[in-house]
Amino acid sequence: MPVWIEYFAVAVCAITAVLAAEGKHVDLFGVLVLALVTAVGGGTIRDLCLGVRPVFWIEQPQVVWTALIAAAVTFVIVRFTHLPSRLLDVADAFGLALFGIAGTEKALAFGSPGIVAVLLGIVTGVAGGILRDVLRREIPWVFQAEVNFYATAVFAGAVVFVLLREYLPASETHRYIGMTVILLMRLAAMRWNLRLPTYRARTTRTQ
Repeated sequence: MPVWIEYFAVAVCAITAVLAAEGKHVDLFGVLVLALVTAVGGGTIRDLCLGVRPVFWIEQPQVVWTALIAAAVTFVIVRFTHLPSRLLDVADAFGLALFGIAGTEKALAFGSPGIVAVLLGIVTGVAGGILRDVLRREIPWVFQAEVNFYATAVFAGAVVFVLLREYLPASETHRYIGMTVILLMRLAAMRWNLRLPTYRARTTRTQ
């Protein structure tokens, strides 16, 4: 996995944390904490599951600086400029795509079976956002029916990536195809309101 992808993903996820803090009356310190949790939360859980020591951001402290700088710059910008609310969704979609495939690829590199790699890709993509939303006292996006094709998009892209790696000659293109699947699914779902069926229990008639 090229280093720039992981750093770009960290920066994007840190930016989403700042945008998600709007209206929550969070100070700069709180914003930086949200940014760090969002940027490294999923990757930390992935590394712990894989038994990687130390976890990626301890081994690469530049990751922490990337998240902090991206969050601080965004914090300053939003104090003087109103950014479109849709920007959060789009930035989050990019973070999902980048981290979802990064997590899947790292799991494969450590010898995980395909299905395990897919699940760890999902964890890498969505866990940071879950932690962010819990800290904001919100229902995590991944559990909201109105947030369309969230973990589902990561699942689809990760499966495509694993299958390409399994059945085709090795190629860097596989990684970008997987990311594109995630990104396009998420953006299409946002544009056309695509979603999975919502669970509804059957009502029982009383005699």
